[in-house]
Parts: sequence; structure tokens; C-alpha cells
Amino acid sequence: MSRSRFIALAAGIASIYASLTVMLAPISYGTVQIRVSEALTLLAAFTPAAIPGLFVGCLISNIYMGNLTDIIFGSLTTLVAAFLTHKLRKRQWLVPLPPILLNAVVVGYYLTAQHGGFVWMNILSVGAGQFVACFIIPIYFIVNFESAKIKVNKLLNPDNIHTNG
Repeated sequence: MSRSRFIALAAGIASIYASLTVMLAPISYGTVQIRVSEALTLLAAFTPAAIPGLFVGCLISNIYMGNLTDIIFGSLTTLVAAFLTHKLRKRQWLVPLPPILLNAVVVGYYLTAQHGGFVWMNILSVGAGQFVACFIIPIYFIVNFESAKIKVNKLLNPDNIHTNG
């Protein structure tokens, strides 16, 4: 992959991650969260360009909220999770584990420090949200991809395009 293509792909992933997180801000931040954009961490299994893209996207979305701890530790956690996801790319069923486990532990700990509560409760809460984002949502798309692909192909088929003339 050329350098310019790598940068463009990373930038696209960063913009989608940041946009999804900010658009879904009410459920993307806090002790109970489902950061839907974390589903994109699985892209690191397909391209190394996702690693910096996810980091930058997470950094931008965390800057948006202005929580310094989240900006530093949340963004670095996503970077490490994306790197480990890329390393596990040949073991497909293990791919979702780095973002689920790392975010559950790291984010769970600093949310406890910031908001109180029980560490294990925050770890389980963040872990459950990550499980939904990194396992349930992608599985849904994988299962439904074939029928969606057929519909898109029909839609894009040039024989289906009608002109007014």
C-alpha cells in the first residue's frame, strides 16, 4: 500500500471513529457506555492503517469531551488495543479481545478514580459495553452482510439504472 493511500485510509478511519463517538456522545462516555465506534477497532485486523486511524479518532473524540485522563489513557488504550488486534489477525475469534479487555480494565479503573464506585463494577460495565461494540455489533453485520451485499449489487447494477430520456 502506498504511503498516501495508508494516510488517507487512516484519516478516513479517524474521521468515522470521531464522528460516531461525538454523534453518539450520550452513550459514548461515562461509567455506563457503549462506544459504538469501538467496533472499528476490528479494522486493525484487516489493515495496519487502522492503528493510527483509531488512535487519532479516539484522541479527537476524547479531546471533544475535555477529560484529560480520557484523552491520555483512553486514547493510548485504543492504540495498544488496535496494535494487539492487528497482531491477532490470524486468529479471528480472538480479534475482539484486546479492545474489550484493555478498555474494561484501564477505563474501568480510571472511571472508578474519577467517579467512585466499585472497581469491579466499572470494569464489568465498560467491558459489557465493549463486548456489545466489538463483538455483538460486528457479528450482526457479518451475519447480515451477504444479504446486504446482494441488495447493494442489485442497486449498483447498471441494468437497473433508468434514464428519463
